Amino acid sequence: MHDIDDSVVPGSVYLVDVQDKAAVVHAGNESAIVLSPTPSSDVNDPLNWSRRRKILHVTCVMIYTSAIGIGTTVLYSILQPISNDTGIPLATLNAGTGYILGWGALINQPLALTFGKRGIYLISVLGNTAMCLWTPYIKTESQWIASKIVQGYLCTPVESLCEVSIADVFFAHERGTYIGMYTLFLFGSNYFAPLIAGFIYDGQGWHWVMYWAAIINFGSLIVLFFFMEETNFVRNTSEATEAVQLSTKVGTEKDDKESTTSSPVSSGDLTGVPKTYLQRLALFGGRYASNKLLFTMTYRPVILLRFPVIFWAGFQYGTCLVWYNVLNATCSLILSESPYNFRASFVGLSYLGPLIGMLIGTFYSGWVGDRFAVRYARRTNGIREPEHRLWLMVVSLLLCPASLILWGVGASKGISWVGLVFGMGIISCSTGIGSSLSIGYALD
Repeated sequence: MHDIDDSVVPGSVYLVDVQDKAAVVHAGNESAIVLSPTPSSDVNDPLNWSRRRKILHVTCVMIYTSAIGIGTTVLYSILQPISNDTGIPLATLNAGTGYILGWGALINQPLALTFGKRGIYLISVLGNTAMCLWTPYIKTESQWIASKIVQGYLCTPVESLCEVSIADVFFAHERGTYIGMYTLFLFGSNYFAPLIAGFIYDGQGWHWVMYWAAIINFGSLIVLFFFMEETNFVRNTSEATEAVQLSTKVGTEKDDKESTTSSPVSSGDLTGVPKTYLQRLALFGGRYASNKLLFTMTYRPVILLRFPVIFWAGFQYGTCLVWYNVLNATCSLILSESPYNFRASFVGLSYLGPLIGMLIGTFYSGWVGDRFAVRYARRTNGIREPEHRLWLMVVSLLLCPASLILWGVGASKGISWVGLVFGMGIISCSTGIGSSLSIGYALD
């Protein structure tokens, strides 16, 4: 048996080269930031992509996130009109919104990591288009529940695969910014969709709300087909193995000064043959894992729940989703009734509060969080611990319960709509902070 090296804490990364260690790759000749994971010399390694290519890929991820978000939440502000037209009880319509978050990731995620993420993304957005087209023809409760179960399965990559795609192309010191951006588009699209849905309903009826959602999803499918690339890449090392290797090389020797200030591999030093554009368009470009590993990945997430770190991060993220769903499920019901009596378009406009709150929350947890992690690492001999980001969670800890009280108690007491919209914004801000930091913590 191999001895377990317990000298390296999982998640610890040598992020800032304050110790002048050898054999670390820097973000630039004049930068102390260490690239983690270390990029390979393969020209097709996503970590070696140009900045423009990386930004194009993350843009495609945000387009996918927005399309799925709009398709699944566009009806939140018009649930009452749908109930009046179809006869389906509002309680059933609200329950259907919960089926969006299914267990499909236990199947979709292993398939994506084995055969490729690009194909799963395209199938997901195509399936969401079909579900949006089906919704206007639903007449019974059983049809409604069935459509939401299928839609929930097809759309689970938006909750689990996008974060991995970001980690595929960005380094440890910059992931927080893009995870924050992902959270902004994930929740932001969910708040933007009901906003536009109200105006579409007033002008064209609720059926066209779903038709427009289908059009948006199909347009996104075309964009993703031509511009989204595969990011699966089999590398020989990981951040964990690099941490162990680096811990055995204290690096006190400074004989080789060039190695301590090395830069990323230049394009001229990369090996291999770049994929052609037509090769990049393949639905599934290869096989990245064995059948045994594919099977293992289907139950591994359940086993990981034994680890307190994973359980806590998942619980925290799930809690943020719960309050977000509570807000969406009750917004139309509360603002459509007395004493507010908002019509659908005004209910949609109330989502401007959550949009602004989410923008502030994700900027704080993403861009500010990355710089906080680097600054904190300088104080701890260059070592970045995942727990460093959790200091930023204090803001969410204070804002979330206060905003929920303002929304719930305020609605029961019939306070001014301004107070409710303000409460919606603070709920959105706190859930944005909590979810973004939870994802970043789990990834770290």
